[in-house]
Amino acid sequence: MSAETEMLTLPKFEEAYEIVQKVTRPTELIYSDYWSEQTGGKVYLKPENMQRTGAYKVRGAYYTISTLSEEARSKGLITASAGNHAQGVAYAAQAFGVKAVIVMPTTTPLIKVNRTKALGAEVVLYGDVYDESCDKALELAKEHGYTFIHPFDNPTVATGQGTIAMEIIKELPLVDIILVPIGGGGLATGVSTLVKLLKPNVQVIGVEPEGAACLTASLKENRVVTLPGVNTIADGTAVKTPGSVIFPYLQKNLDQVITIADEELVVAFLDMVENHKMIVENSGLLSVAALKHIDAKGKKVVSVLSGGNMDVITMSSVVQQGLILRDRIFTVSVLLPDKPGELCRVSGVIAQANGNVIKLEHNQFVSINRNAAVELRITLEAFGTEHKNQIIERLEKEGYQPRLVRTNI
Repeated sequence: MSAETEMLTLPKFEEAYEIVQKVTRPTELIYSDYWSEQTGGKVYLKPENMQRTGAYKVRGAYYTISTLSEEARSKGLITASAGNHAQGVAYAAQAFGVKAVIVMPTTTPLIKVNRTKALGAEVVLYGDVYDESCDKALELAKEHGYTFIHPFDNPTVATGQGTIAMEIIKELPLVDIILVPIGGGGLATGVSTLVKLLKPNVQVIGVEPEGAACLTASLKENRVVTLPGVNTIADGTAVKTPGSVIFPYLQKNLDQVITIADEELVVAFLDMVENHKMIVENSGLLSVAALKHIDAKGKKVVSVLSGGNMDVITMSSVVQQGLILRDRIFTVSVLLPDKPGELCRVSGVIAQANGNVIKLEHNQFVSINRNAAVELRITLEAFGTEHKNQIIERLEKEGYQPRLVRTNI
């Protein structure tokens, strides 16, 4: 029996739990008043975004490296990752004093690349998605003799990730539902397998992005399938093919898999920042967005926040899009005569409705007869949908014919 087939057993989960304590920070559950009120249940957050390296991945990486022989470690380690596993392996390799090479997609956020380098790893940027980076890492492993550590399709890695479930059950023994993000499936494998060993009646629900729903497609076909492509803002879970080794565990132990649209992640990010003052990356928010898709009434639910590594540019974009989706920012087009005082008049109407003007665009060439009409596009800040509608109604009452148009900030 190989070392990997001995994994994902209760003794190995217990061993992994003891070992990862050396490098993990306590991430006690956070009770969420906001999402509890929204769902009618008792919602808790497992903040692995506060973990060392900013994600749960250090658990599986460190445990796996601890099980390697001195010879395997001395060859140097290599892996492929969109960022979080990269930092986990780099951190663990540094702790063991061995070389680490990380192949990352060219689309990886800069913060993840820089932090991986800061941990002493050599970074190779290759491919547009994880799958292409993984092929390159395997090629380099063969060429240089490195020991390859798969980020998810590895029972040892999955056993390390499953220590999250051990902590959840210790802290909240009567948990009813655990929501887990899914990329390749390593985290979901570890968590669901251990939960079913300890508490078979607890539901474990996997959550993946709509634009990279590789596990959903595979479960439907009852075999591992590869998506033709992925398209999601959840870069950490942008995987085309789930793990083939761990697939049987996912089939057996996951109670359900939910897919989430990118727009829902944008809104979840805004909710998280406003209500919990925490930065959670888009992949980590999958388990939060999924709360609206389950029946949580009267139940104790834990959403695993898998990571918080997000660059500032992405963060800015998500905040802006979130405000637009929430009707906190919107744009209207009005036609008005091209004569002095008209702009002031429109501004007065908006001010009376407590709207805040962010941007104005004045187009004199919308009509041949400028005296008849010019277009004014007004980007406004509002308190939400109700306030937005009040502003539009006020403009209509004053004789304008406001037309909603796409907002570009």
